[in-house]
Amino acid sequence: MGADRVFAYGATAGILGDLLLGDPRRGHPVAAFGRAAGAVERLLWRDHRGWGALHTAVCVGGAVSLAALAGSAVRASRTASVALTAAATWAVVGGTSLTREARAVGHALESGGLEAARARLPHLCGRDPQALDADGIARAVVESVAENTSDAVVGALVWGAVGGVPGLAGFRAVNTLDAMVGHRSPRYRRYGWASARLDDLAGWPGARLTAVLAAVAGPDPRGALRAWRTDAHRHPSPNAGPVEASFAGALGVRLGGTLSYGGRVEHRPVLNSPGRAVGLRDIERAVRLSRRVGMLALGVTVAGRMLAAGILAKGHRS
Repeated sequence: MGADRVFAYGATAGILGDLLLGDPRRGHPVAAFGRAAGAVERLLWRDHRGWGALHTAVCVGGAVSLAALAGSAVRASRTASVALTAAATWAVVGGTSLTREARAVGHALESGGLEAARARLPHLCGRDPQALDADGIARAVVESVAENTSDAVVGALVWGAVGGVPGLAGFRAVNTLDAMVGHRSPRYRRYGWASARLDDLAGWPGARLTAVLAAVAGPDPRGALRAWRTDAHRHPSPNAGPVEASFAGALGVRLGGTLSYGGRVEHRPVLNSPGRAVGLRDIERAVRLSRRVGMLALGVTVAGRMLAAGILAKGHRS
């Protein structure tokens, strides 16, 4: 069995595992990586880009190396290779947890519990919930669902198709480090620079694929492509911009604007300004679009991996 079929079977099984089980409540590998990265930070932290780059190299390099060693250990067994790929996919993909948290906030809003929704929102994103009314919370949820569809599902599948289990582990390590040290706080402005820039590079292909698939799977493909073309570049994030703009156009809503994050207020450009304001029902619409995008991403990455393997095999024969 070639590496293309190992990825196809393993990734499909891993996505099914995520759909059925979600994230493990205890002993999650990503949480273990986070603890290890925190320990490395305590040893290396200096207010300097070079030390931050070393932190990134140690943590990401360690995750990729361990994944590569695990892959080598099971390479002789097709069943074990598929099982390892399935386990790695299940561990790094977070689509089910994303939709559960989004729906939990939506259910709190629907029952009239604004304070309950504010208490639940930090499970999903880092916004300051006390500064948000019901519509602001709904908008924050839709934006988080859009961005995390790329970060928690599509991007992982893209790098899994490219690099197998090491690709899956490496992408999640980069994404986790960015969440830990990549933000522009006084402590991490220099130290987290390398992690943030590496996350921008690693997330680039997944974000563009997510934006394309949101246009394909959404109710308004033309609106998605128009918003992506006209507004994505105005977002401060090179990867969140295309994703959020495409979701906004596909759903016919406006995203962006003023938000409070990490103790500071940001005034972001509006994405898809012709759209209407986000409402409660758009949370479920965004969740369903995210699900469709994830399933399409699985099909596209599996097909792409098998096509690449076929082209390489043909080249070797000739």
